[in-house]
Amino acid sequence: MTKKETAKRYILFIVSLFFIALGIAFTKSGELGVSPISSVPNVLSIRFENVSMGNWLTVWNCILIAGQVLILRKKFQPIQLLQVPLSFLCGYFTDFGMWCISFIPVNSYITRLIFVLAGVVILGFGIALSVTANVIMNAGEAFVKVVADVSKKKFGNIKIAFDISNVLMSVLLSLILFDFTIVGAREGTLIAAVGTGLVVKFFTPLLKPINRYLSK
Repeated sequence: MTKKETAKRYILFIVSLFFIALGIAFTKSGELGVSPISSVPNVLSIRFENVSMGNWLTVWNCILIAGQVLILRKKFQPIQLLQVPLSFLCGYFTDFGMWCISFIPVNSYITRLIFVLAGVVILGFGIALSVTANVIMNAGEAFVKVVADVSKKKFGNIKIAFDISNVLMSVLLSLILFDFTIVGAREGTLIAAVGTGLVVKFFTPLLKPINRYLSK
């Protein structure tokens, strides 16, 4: 891969981060629950309002990166440390996205549901873009891949277990922080968990032609 192609792919990856963050912002604003990977930061952002959703996402991603280091140790590739600044960028994009849509009134269940559905489509599109970029993985997916490689299990199976674990952790946190009340995990979480993968599968083949431009 030439330096020019590498630069193009990283630029595309950064663009994908913007769409991923915007998708998170939409689902967060819908207040019906967010995607599993964002569920723990979502609960924390509701309880500790002085820290933004984007900042909690950054913290959570950094924890997942630290987890990769602990699992791989000497086998951890230094290039993967790029996940750290990219996680900060994704957090910033999330807060920016929430600011961009903050003027839209969300005062009915239908509107909230539309926000969640729009968020799932945008999030799935962003993930499909990141797959097309093919340079580095998001912290969550990278963590799943590390666990899958070390345990020699299928990525898909570990991803399902990881998503379930995230939701369970968010529910546990909610019970602890909100006097045994479940906050932040609702029907939107289920919609995002099921729908995001379907959207990624839809967009990924449609985006393959981009590779011809990237390789020029």
